[in-house]
Amino acid sequence: MKEELKILIEAQYPLIYLMTSEEERAESAISQISQKESEHRRVYIWTVTHGIVEYGQPRQTTQHNTVSPEAAIEWTIRQKEPGIYIFKDLHPFIESPPVNRWLRDAIANFKGDEKIIILMSPIQEIPIELEKDVIVLDFPLPNLKELDEVLSQQLRKAKSRRITTEVREKLLRAALGLTKDEAEKVYRKAQVKAGRLTESEVEIVLSEKKQLIRRNGILEYIEEDETIDAVGGLEELKKWLVQRSNAFTERAREYGLPQPKGMLILGVPGCGKSLIAKTTSRLWGLPILRLDMGRVYDGSMVGRSEANLRNALKTAESISPVILFIDELDKAFAGGTGSADSDGGTSSRIFGSFLTWMQEKTSPVFVMATANRLEKLPGEFLRKGRFDEIFFVDLPNTEERQDIFRIHLKKRRSDINRFDIEQLAKVSEGFSGAEIEQALIAAMYDAFAQDREFTQLDIIAAIKSTLPLSRTMTEQVTALRDWARQRARPASASVAEYQRLEF
Repeated sequence: MKEELKILIEAQYPLIYLMTSEEERAESAISQISQKESEHRRVYIWTVTHGIVEYGQPRQTTQHNTVSPEAAIEWTIRQKEPGIYIFKDLHPFIESPPVNRWLRDAIANFKGDEKIIILMSPIQEIPIELEKDVIVLDFPLPNLKELDEVLSQQLRKAKSRRITTEVREKLLRAALGLTKDEAEKVYRKAQVKAGRLTESEVEIVLSEKKQLIRRNGILEYIEEDETIDAVGGLEELKKWLVQRSNAFTERAREYGLPQPKGMLILGVPGCGKSLIAKTTSRLWGLPILRLDMGRVYDGSMVGRSEANLRNALKTAESISPVILFIDELDKAFAGGTGSADSDGGTSSRIFGSFLTWMQEKTSPVFVMATANRLEKLPGEFLRKGRFDEIFFVDLPNTEERQDIFRIHLKKRRSDINRFDIEQLAKVSEGFSGAEIEQALIAAMYDAFAQDREFTQLDIIAAIKSTLPLSRTMTEQVTALRDWARQRARPASASVAEYQRLEF
């Protein structure tokens, strides 16, 4: 992206909108670009507090009467020499008619004059009058080379002993996705807290990433203690995930494998879709972020919802490789293709932006989505190539129900030999994994209330008193199975059991 900025400056684009919160790094990069040009251009910076000041000069050298944005833009127009004019945080003023008009006048005046205005802000606010004239760029976060300079500087300041190449790489990759200032602070924090910078301090650096996610507000950092062994059945799905456990390594790139895009897990509610997504994080050794689509939508300002989604995706990309988890995709994007009447088209724009991002993303962000209701899912999500694979998670078969009972009984009791698991699996025909767990919990509550240990009969009684979803929503489950038989891959090993329709 820095190269793109360099090209735009050399091509004399009159108005560039640079999205960044790292003002110092961005100013330095622009100054370096201007110095490398054949005709060196002076760089000026405007702020509402000091007006226009030449880059690298003390604030006392401010140009007179340029504190107001209108006066500052007029001053740039009057200059005869080539120059780059950086306006910091102009977004609160840009909608006002005078500022808007002065910017348009500047664009017209700058033609052939080698003058450029760069609007630098962490927030994108572009009035419709300027949409055809402005180029929007995201200033990239520090790469490994820049973070290495930050780490080396901190090691010199702390007079730390030399660290191995492997430890250095772990500390750098842990900080990937942080700004330069954030990286400096977290390395200092690790140094103060532990008195050193070693592999043991990687967790301190990673904690700063968790703070970054919390500040975002739309993404949630999920910490899952369960392993994939906690999921009963779904052997085909597990096999697919295990095969791709090293898919984001450099060895996979050297082998010629593309980075996985994502997967969609369709199925009956309560059959382990969300759990398999969360446990994949442990299997692959990658962080997992939940995208809360409810928090994306913001009706307080036009365009705010789209900006929320853009910022969330940018945050996920900044800490990649990462798993981006979207639970119940069918609810998140319900009606996404025809929302003009209900919300002014916001859902349609959000849906379109997300699809475009999925299609064009090059960063290692693996999208893991789950869905229950097929009829509410926009057809565009189901097109081949959008996801690497679409899996269907059916109600557990007999063997899978036995696995599920073993898993949940072992969580609660060390000795499970007193239970006839085959009988429990038989009487729980048509139950989902979640319903089996809740029946077991209900049996434990009944026994606890009577101050005794729960038994086989308690579990059977709890099962028989429960009406499973497969019976209350038979038509929906059958329709989902009919659709999935031709269009999705079964998550269970037994295809014959998967195709069986009776409960």
